[in-house]
Amino acid sequence: MFEALTTSGTFSFELVSPERKLLSEPARMVVVPGSEGDFGVLPNHSALVSAIRPGVLSVYREGTAEPLRIFVAGGFADVSPQNLTVLAEEAIQVSDLNAAEIEQTIRNLTEDLGMAADADKPRIAARLALAQTKLQAVSGTIAA
Repeated sequence: MFEALTTSGTFSFELVSPERKLLSEPARMVVVPGSEGDFGVLPNHSALVSAIRPGVLSVYREGTAEPLRIFVAGGFADVSPQNLTVLAEEAIQVSDLNAAEIEQTIRNLTEDLGMAADADKPRIAARLALAQTKLQAVSGTIAA
């Protein structure tokens, strides 16, 4: 999909959650769901720091055509010419997400939102939005 855009070589990619380092390997390209829109990172990328919105992180690795798709719930990306470090609030491979469980969570949160006190509604609404984004990731309606 992005073959024409890649340069020769790779850069160091690390994905870290609050619990542990989830991934540390060379990458040809990573597409990050930035707060201002998706952006691709290639070797020799300009340095930047960006907030990440909930969405799908796509990791293009050496020797594979299909990207590794990882749902991230937010966080930050730190880019340098040789490295990309993503500090994610939550990260899970899209293939490990269960659509039926997410749909049930959405139903439960929708019910909770209807019965919640005004002070609790923003927190429940945020959890509901995150669950809906996960479901979009599973269904493939989020571009990767």
